[in-house]
Amino acid sequence: MERTIFDKIWDGHTIGPPAGETDLVLVDRILLHERTGGVALKSLLARDIPVRDRDHVFAVMDHIVDTFPGRTSKTLMPTGKDFIVATREGARAAGIRLFDLDSPDQGIVHVISPELGIVLPGTTLICPDSHTCSQGALGALAWGIGSTEAEHALATSTLRVQRPKRMRLTISGRLARGVTAKDLALALLGRFGVGGAAGHIVEYAGSAVEALDIEQRLTLCNMGTEFAAFSAIIAPDATTVDYVKGRRYAPVGDDWDRAVNDWLALRSDANAIFDTELTFNASDVAPMVTWGTTPQQVVAIDGAVPAVGEIGKAMAEGYQRALHYMGLEAGTALESLKIDAAFIGSCTNSRISDLRRAAAILDGRKVAPGVKAICVPGSSNVKRQAEEEGLHRVFQRAGFEWRESGCSMCFFAGGESFGPQERVVSSTNRNFESRQGPGTRTHLASPETVAASAIAGHIADPRKLEI
Repeated sequence: MERTIFDKIWDGHTIGPPAGETDLVLVDRILLHERTGGVALKSLLARDIPVRDRDHVFAVMDHIVDTFPGRTSKTLMPTGKDFIVATREGARAAGIRLFDLDSPDQGIVHVISPELGIVLPGTTLICPDSHTCSQGALGALAWGIGSTEAEHALATSTLRVQRPKRMRLTISGRLARGVTAKDLALALLGRFGVGGAAGHIVEYAGSAVEALDIEQRLTLCNMGTEFAAFSAIIAPDATTVDYVKGRRYAPVGDDWDRAVNDWLALRSDANAIFDTELTFNASDVAPMVTWGTTPQQVVAIDGAVPAVGEIGKAMAEGYQRALHYMGLEAGTALESLKIDAAFIGSCTNSRISDLRRAAAILDGRKVAPGVKAICVPGSSNVKRQAEEEGLHRVFQRAGFEWRESGCSMCFFAGGESFGPQERVVSSTNRNFESRQGPGTRTHLASPETVAASAIAGHIADPRKLEI
């Protein structure tokens, strides 16, 4: 029988016969962070249950931590330190690796996993975090879970999971100059809606996907959560192999050669059956910006807030509420919107390539008066590399704050937030009401668009700036 890449990984990790509508799945890697992981570890310790496979469990401080220079375990969030201490103590007691605040490898969990080679093609990986699907960019089967499920996985290295449906989204063409994977992800959400992949594992395929580097693939898969997908995955190829080679936890020697052969065989067979097939042409995608309070409420940057009759019945729910919250009306040009703040960071867009592209736009320019601009690298390794390349000076000279790594104001972590009714252009993944602060109005965009907008003082098309 012809199988998809998902089928190959899932079937290779299934233990015993199905129990009703669920399978017992072997879990290769477990990632934890202090916002949810500490809870799971504490519960296990209270019941004197050991972690079954300590070598394949990794914990990190990233969600609640401050990102200000000179940070400590204390956070602006009154209870934040409790989460940090609980995770630190739990990791020590369980005997698992912890990338603590002082670790040179600390960073956002979905950023450090690929850069350290923790996630590998063909592995199953879980984390109590909804954006775990990012890891599918390397051909892994990775999905988010809850703290209770994390306890079970830590104790048994297995999970009982309902098998998702299979979707292939074939993206043809190539992205135009100045257009990024973030723009592509937003365009897909605008076309198919935030519920478009509900109940499915999404395989991204096609020439446009194959042309993406790994960091852009990570961005695309990261936004699979906003697509309501169980997870997202891209078949491993030569680009994947080149990226993984030499990473700390990658195989070496003969093991590497065998692994590469196995990884390159992890492709959907020619006649594999998918429950749903979708197609999309990337060639016409422009830089995208959200106008509302869900990622599907998005238009090209040179467009305007649509009228309700222009978006279709399926996407019209919450339209009036979104307009009211965002302080907008139909017909408003996106590029006419003045901004109060600009944020570059999050597990979606905080890798070294993101910072390089943003810095190229900022170089020799200044942030507009009255705009608060912040850049938070995705990991300590990214921060170090950026500083070695002098990128931090570009950001600082332009007027950006240069921070320590962490999730930061993706969701006003650590108690920091933007102000009520402040308009923020952000490289993050969610623009829900109050996501970046009570009453804050968030517009999602690529790092390039964030940088260009910070300079202009309003939402701005990065393609119009000479680099």
